Amino acid sequence: MNPNLVLELNAFVPAKDFALSKQFYQDLGFELAWSNNDIASFKIASFSFLLQRFYVKEHSENFMMSLTVDDADSWWKHFEQIGLRKKYPHIMLKPPAMQPWGIRVLYVSDPTGVLWHIADRKNG
Repeated sequence: MNPNLVLELNAFVPAKDFALSKQFYQDLGFELAWSNNDIASFKIASFSFLLQRFYVKEHSENFMMSLTVDDADSWWKHFEQIGLRKKYPHIMLKPPAMQPWGIRVLYVSDPTGVLWHIADRKNG
């Protein structure tokens, strides 16, 4: 097997309310590449994931995604500017903070309960 032949790797992220979750990810800044009634492809830079119309509470509340960015503070400012907490009052949203394992992380959960770790590459 030649790993250079790999073209893409995607996670299938669950969505309890598919339309609401699609809007949430667009508000965050992800580009909706394509969508049908059951699945949507989201991209940011050269990275992507698939949002699926699928919900099992235990699975969804234990599903996590990790995104490493240059500046978590700019993501936090974006979330504040668009009123993310007001628009989605049931999400969890925590500002960037240094974690015990030495990485600065901003936490945000989507409307389904999927937890995103937005890690700052600068780490400090």
